[in-house]
Amino acid sequence: MQLKGKLFVKGKIVAMTGLHIGGSKTDVAIGDIDNSVIKTSEGVPYIPGSSLKGKIRALLEKTKLQEIMDIKKEEKEEKEENSDDNSKETYICNCGECEVCVIFGTGANVDKRKGPTRLIVRDAFLNEKTREKMLKKEGEYKNLQLIYTESKWENSINRLTSKAGMPRQTERVPQGAEFDFQLIYNVMENEDIDRFEKLIYGLRLLEDDYLGGNGSRGYGKVQFIIDEISIKTIPVYLENKETISLLDKDKGQITLNEVPNISDKIKEVLGEM
Repeated sequence: MQLKGKLFVKGKIVAMTGLHIGGSKTDVAIGDIDNSVIKTSEGVPYIPGSSLKGKIRALLEKTKLQEIMDIKKEEKEEKEENSDDNSKETYICNCGECEVCVIFGTGANVDKRKGPTRLIVRDAFLNEKTREKMLKKEGEYKNLQLIYTESKWENSINRLTSKAGMPRQTERVPQGAEFDFQLIYNVMENEDIDRFEKLIYGLRLLEDDYLGGNGSRGYGKVQFIIDEISIKTIPVYLENKETISLLDKDKGQITLNEVPNISDKIKEVLGEM
């Protein structure tokens, strides 16, 4: 097994509703927002690669939950024989053999017979065009309360007395904001070409779910706009050539539903593996 090439998926993540990916606060001020979003050192909100990768993995694992539960049941029976094992039971696949584990990786203590993690997810930063409109308070951002974000008041209601509980402010990135994202997928063996389609499938699942917190309350609906899917083979790296596009350039930006099956094109570029 060796690296044959790298696939690149570039595009935009569009917030279709307010987006909240929580961050930590270094200081607390009176009247400040209770639940802030994660930001760069410049104070600009972004989507961590870990959040995006973790969500896609979790959704793909849900499609094989029964299989994971069966594996965990076997592991639990083995652990019960060891009275010193007090680890908590989880339903995260860490078998090291299935498509999900090969694509997204496993723990350090798992035998990596299938090789290293295939997927790299970069942090997705606020698109420059969106950032400029927010700073100038133009278009849909003319009434934006904060520099790059909005605050939303929420409350809990006592079901018996109808009394309002403690109101809280949640910070979120407003609807319409765009983030530039990039996925890098390493092709190590022939099976990785078919596994790549599983990744696109995971992105489609995410569009009908939510990213970040408070998804059941309307937050976090996103759409992926694909600018480019390309590949760089090892000879391309050695000869310092440009990436090879795998999409029809005449179509421009496309949605996930418009992404064709490109397995044959990848095999053609890589040749016989």
